[in-house]
Amino acid sequence: MFDFSTPVDRHGTWCTQWDYIADRFGAADLLPFTISDMDFPTAPVILQALEQRLKHGVLGYSRWQHEDFLGAVRHWYQQRFQCPIDTSLAVYGPSVIYMVAQLIRCWSAPGDFIVTHTPAYDAFYKVVLGNQRQLLSCPLHKIEHQWQCDMAHLEALLARPQTKILLLCSPHNPTGKVWTPGELAQMAELCERHDVKVISDEIHMDMTWDNQVHTPWSQVGQTAWALLTSGSKTFNIPALTGAYGFISDTETRATYSQMLKGRDGLSSPAILAIVAHIAAYRQAEPWLDELRQYLQANLAYVAQRLNQAFPALNWQPPQATYLAWIDLRPLNIDDHQLQNILIEQEKVAIMPGFTYGEEGRGFLRLNVGCPHSKVVAGMDKLIHGIQTALRSA
Repeated sequence: MFDFSTPVDRHGTWCTQWDYIADRFGAADLLPFTISDMDFPTAPVILQALEQRLKHGVLGYSRWQHEDFLGAVRHWYQQRFQCPIDTSLAVYGPSVIYMVAQLIRCWSAPGDFIVTHTPAYDAFYKVVLGNQRQLLSCPLHKIEHQWQCDMAHLEALLARPQTKILLLCSPHNPTGKVWTPGELAQMAELCERHDVKVISDEIHMDMTWDNQVHTPWSQVGQTAWALLTSGSKTFNIPALTGAYGFISDTETRATYSQMLKGRDGLSSPAILAIVAHIAAYRQAEPWLDELRQYLQANLAYVAQRLNQAFPALNWQPPQATYLAWIDLRPLNIDDHQLQNILIEQEKVAIMPGFTYGEEGRGFLRLNVGCPHSKVVAGMDKLIHGIQTALRSA
């Protein structure tokens, strides 16, 4: 029903991934597989809703606290996760990371510790350090093809007196791990035991594969918690700016709202983001289901090509996200040497694993949210680049 295979030229649209690739990689003529947006147009029903709203012509101040938006959110959680969500706990913001920053300031003081699983989304490091907090790393361990958390080590970090927050990524970026209900319940119990609050970034919640099921933190949370998310990744609408979430306790919700309105002067949401979310959650499920099949096929193709060229990798697709977290450590390739080859010789931009912390060394993060033809071209370049690196080692 939907066309995900026809390339869309994003050059000249002020696009971060294509027009500003030189900012991170130092060259402008690269084929990019970088920032986690997709090269697909959003769902037709979303575009139709936006067009209808634009035809109205008036783009004045607006609100999000109405049944059209909140009802659509409740519908989505029931439809996709088979769970109720209490929209009386809802809050809104321009982006998930902005909301994370606000809650860090609500729930901790400069110098306090914030625990997160590593390797971690690079914005986590920035938002913690940018708010003068200290990040405590809880490394995930790869056992065969599964990523696991050492719960005893996590508890030791949570038990430290200066630890105030567990900053959770669920599903996890960049590894693509889907947390099981048992793992989430155990983390919730540990946070309750040590009076640690939880911020759960669930922006990739709709992108789980095969029989993997995302469990919202609202289903397990005990102590004070916040679940933050957006349709921006799922429906490729991040440029509209808009995120939402749920904060468990009344006092923090009031403080959060005061910080947005009183301190930061943010009182009106981007109306097109509201329109897009309502259309997405009410009407775009068929588009998403077909997109998910397309993305899984792209990930399967990456596995087939990598393992054919380098059997020692035995790479398996992630449990979630359209970000292939590729473990190249069996090949003993120098990260920086490989990046130089990929950029200078292959003219391709793929995120180096060290972007996501020390535990990311030896990995690459490759975005397959694009037409299959682009994935084919990218794999040709990546495989040739790895072969060049191995010959020169």
